[in-house]
This record gives sequence, structure tokens and C-alpha cells, in this order.
Amino acid sequence: MTRPPSLCRHQLARCLLPLWLGLSALVAGAQALPEPISSALARAQLPPDAISLLVVDANGLSAPRLSHRAEVLVNPASVMKLVTTTAALDLLGPAYTWRTPVWLDGPVVNGVLKGNLVIAGQGDPALTLEKLWLLLRRVQGLGVQRIAGDIVLDRSAFAPPISQPGDFDGEPLRPYNASPEALLVNFKSILMTFTPDPANRVARVQIDPPLAGVQMPSSVPLLGSASADGCGDYRGGLQADFSDPTRIRLAGGYPMGCGEKLWPVAYIDPPSYAARAIEGLWRNQGGKLDGRVLDGRAPATSPSFWVSSPTLAEVIRDINKFSNNVMAQQLFLTLARQADASSPASFEAAREVLRGWWQRRIALAGTATQALAVPQIENGAGLSRQARISAAALGRMLQVAYLSPYMPELMASLPLVGLDGTLKRSRAALASAHLKTGSLRDVQAVAGYVHGSNGRHLTLVAIVNHPNAAAARPVLEAVVDWAAAEAGTSGNTTLGR
Repeated sequence: MTRPPSLCRHQLARCLLPLWLGLSALVAGAQALPEPISSALARAQLPPDAISLLVVDANGLSAPRLSHRAEVLVNPASVMKLVTTTAALDLLGPAYTWRTPVWLDGPVVNGVLKGNLVIAGQGDPALTLEKLWLLLRRVQGLGVQRIAGDIVLDRSAFAPPISQPGDFDGEPLRPYNASPEALLVNFKSILMTFTPDPANRVARVQIDPPLAGVQMPSSVPLLGSASADGCGDYRGGLQADFSDPTRIRLAGGYPMGCGEKLWPVAYIDPPSYAARAIEGLWRNQGGKLDGRVLDGRAPATSPSFWVSSPTLAEVIRDINKFSNNVMAQQLFLTLARQADASSPASFEAAREVLRGWWQRRIALAGTATQALAVPQIENGAGLSRQARISAAALGRMLQVAYLSPYMPELMASLPLVGLDGTLKRSRAALASAHLKTGSLRDVQAVAGYVHGSNGRHLTLVAIVNHPNAAAARPVLEAVVDWAAAEAGTSGNTTLGR
């Protein structure tokens, strides 16, 4: 991999200044679009002004290869996660971890905790079912089989806005709509596993985690035969009803031809999820609880032990490759928490942290334009109708990241075209780029790094905002293919293309 000169690594603003002075001139009038891109737009019935484009050398030492409406503020959808994860790598470092403290608040006598078990959330985005199982197993490893008091959950580290999971798009059962909180357990979701048992003419149903106080079916009728073709809409055929927080109903059946399937579903009553999951898993492990699971505050004493998350470098791979919204929001709030732990972290506080970072690290002195202004960021995930950023600003940030020590971690977190994550089914040239994707109603976008056969890298930003944006995927693939071909050339190092 070609690395930038050491001078550029240490004097980044000076190295990038010629490019962005040139860009300021270029964005005043859009360049003509290359024929493969304009043809793809025509086939998708999208006008040229539906797309904002920037293709430029990642090292910042030449003029843009392509700039089209790069100065226009547009909705980037989940591409906004690039801003959150880049800022986090810079401010927290790739080795950063979240540590969840746990207290045995009382003596342990003959297997009985004479007091409360206290768990204080610190924003861990990856406190999955497996990690929670290990946390409770650790409690049992300290000799606790029965809790004579309560399980106390401290969620005071975050103060996210109060919202309902269906507020954004009316889909409350979609796991991507889970809202952030300091003690985020398993993304507030359940995973239903359906396994055909032909001998007994049923499909076995396993639901994880077990939720305290919630009745769950253990099986459903098996439909069809082993020779039946296809699977069809098995979810519809199950006639699932999740409306009652205390009972999950499956009134239909499961087709034998489906084989084993996994169905993740957001729990219908998110505020009670952590309490139900923790109590359910504790009892499932053979633990006993005399009291209740309730909210409260952690004691001022040192915790009995800590549970650590994966590193930030690992977490951002989940965020970017699979566009995990709630993990991105957890990370966004963590920026505020790290800046000031004296008060609960809020989205507004996180926006202030990001604004300061952007002005220090991304905006260039003497080039303060709307195109490079601080992005309008709502929740750090791009799950927003109000978020705005320009292709020029996003491209500039990606160049700063490319010249930074954490470039390998950021690039590796992005989906690789045609191979994994949200780009696994892309028809663009295989492995030609690492790109973050974005998709909302009226928005399709990609942004990241394109790989050249000569070892060079280009920064690419392509954002479509249009009522017919759902038809834009072939357009974005055409942009990637054009940029990949362009990355194999030396380019023009002058600013007057």
C-alpha cells in the first residue's frame, strides 16, 4: 500500500490546502459526467442533479478526478456513520473499550448474596446475549446462587431523547430501530430459531434470550413435506403476534421446505427489555432472585468486577459493515460521555463534541465554505431526515482519515465490494473498493476508498437524493466501476483539469 509522505502526515493542512483551494473553484460549476455514469442515470430515470459526486486522490495531492454538485448539502443516510466512526477513532483510539462495572453490594454467605446485584451501564454497544451470559456466570463464579435483594440497573450514564421504536418509519419490530441507552442489552431484540422436526410434525422454536414474565411458544405445526419446493413467506405464514409484551403468539405454521431459519425481532416493550432479559437469563442459569429487577444508582464503592467490550476497532466493523444504527448511536453518545462524565450524555452534547472535532481536524483555515461546514448530524447513525453533509466535506474527512495512523482500522471496517456486509450483493467490480453504504427512502449513497491496480487509492463519495433513489443502485455501481478504472491511472496532478 502506498503511504503518504511523512511531511503530509505531520503537516496535513498544508498538504491538502492546494486541493481544496482547487476544489472551491471546481464546485462552482459541475463537471460533465462520464458517459457510463450519465447513461446509468438515464436508465434509472434520474436527472443529473439527483446525484452529488466527488472522486479524488486519497492522498490529497491532486485535483479531483470528478466533482459534480460536490458543494451541495444532501442527506447521506447511513454514510453519516463514517463521520461518527472516524471521529471516534481519532478521539478515543482504536484500542478503546467500554467497561461495565458490577457490584455484589453485600456479603456472600453460603451461596446467598445478602444484598443487591448492581450493574451500571456505561454505553457498551456490544453487550450481547453471550456477553450477558458471561457476566452472570462471573457472578455465580463468585459464589452467588441466590440474590436475597434486588438486581439494580443503573442507566444514568446516558440521557437519550425519549422516543418510540416506530417513530422513524412505523416499523417498531425492526431491530435497526432500537434506541440507545446506557445499559443496552442485546440490542433489545429476541432471536427466534425455527428447526423442523419431521418425526413429530412440528418446528421447534427457540427464543433467545429467555425473557422473564413472557410466555413463548416451544413449537409450531410443520407444514408441507420434505420434497416441498421453496420456502415462501414463512414469516407471514407463522401469523406472529408480538403486541402483548407478556406473550408471543404464533398462530400459524412453518414450512418444512424452509429448513432452519433465524428471525430477529425487536421486543415490543423496549423499556422493560433489559430487566426481563437479565432476570430471565439469571433464572435460566439456575440462579434464584428473592427481590425484583429495578432501576437505581450504583454504590460509590469500587465495583466487584468489570466486563469489557470488544475494542473500538472491532465495534466499528459491526457499525460500518452491517450499518448497525443503535451501535452507532451508542458510539455517538460515548463521545459526549468521554468529554464530560459529570452529566448524562445527550445527543446535543455529542453534537458539540463532534462540531469541535470537525473544526479542529477537518475544516481548513482560510477555506471556510458551506461545502466544508460542520455536518448537520442528528444522532450519529444517519437514521434521520434532517442530517446533511456535502460530498466535498465527506471527501475531505476521508482524506484526513487516509493520512492518519488509524486509516487501516477505518478502511477495514467498511464493506468490501461484492464480498461482505451491505455490499455483498453489489455487482460492481469485485473487491474494487471499501465503501460505506447508505439507504433511506429517497436516498442511496456510497462513500469510501477505491483501490487502484498501481497501489493508489481514490476517495469516492456518491450520494443520490431523489424520490426515485431506490432505482439508483446500478448508478452507484457504475460510479464505482468508473472510479476503479480511474484509480489505475496516474491522474492529473494539476488543478486545472
